[in-house]
Amino acid sequence: MRILLIEDQKKISEAIAKGLREESYLVDQVFDGIEGEHVAFMQEHDLIILDIMLPGLDGLSLCQHVREAKIATPILMLSARSEVEDRVSGLNQGADDYLAKPFEFDELLARVRALLRRYTPVFKNKLVHGKLIMDLQSHEVSYDHQTIQLTRLEYRLLEYLLQHQGMVLSRSQLAERVWGDLDISPGTVDVYMGYLRSKIDKVFDVQLFQTVRGIGYQLSKDKD
Repeated sequence: MRILLIEDQKKISEAIAKGLREESYLVDQVFDGIEGEHVAFMQEHDLIILDIMLPGLDGLSLCQHVREAKIATPILMLSARSEVEDRVSGLNQGADDYLAKPFEFDELLARVRALLRRYTPVFKNKLVHGKLIMDLQSHEVSYDHQTIQLTRLEYRLLEYLLQHQGMVLSRSQLAERVWGDLDISPGTVDVYMGYLRSKIDKVFDVQLFQTVRGIGYQLSKDKD
């Protein structure tokens, strides 16, 4: 999953980004409100973590602009302000949750997971496709109760496919949403799809990953 982190204090931003990346999230870091608004409008994210006190454009205004543009991405607001009226202001502008600084990373991670569960089709913290199960909390992947060892990029790729079961996903879409880089070559996407096939399809004698000629890939609709 891809998260947009808009936080001007670089030490805080780096600490949050490092922790989220260790949890296998893809994180785009932005350090001011104007650039943050541009990225929020131009790129698709699963969650926005937004500080209120930002140079250029404050977080409350940015949140308001995002909602006025009909962008429904969940927003977790961060602020050193802890008064009730400040939290209410953030929620009234369209934020989905509010976390006052200072905070423990574990609490932020719990809020992130809760928001992503709310807006992502998951069952008890798991993405399920027949016998294929991805536990989003432990990051364990299994097929028919047998554990599958994946690298971080393989995990991200499989997670995105599981989130879009039955949909045809282009190579450029996968490059942007999994690697966070449109310059990733189509061949790289093909190589990693090959890794998933070798670890799942070939091992368990199934055909979960289908190539759609001229476009990209699809996780099969057949869940048996």
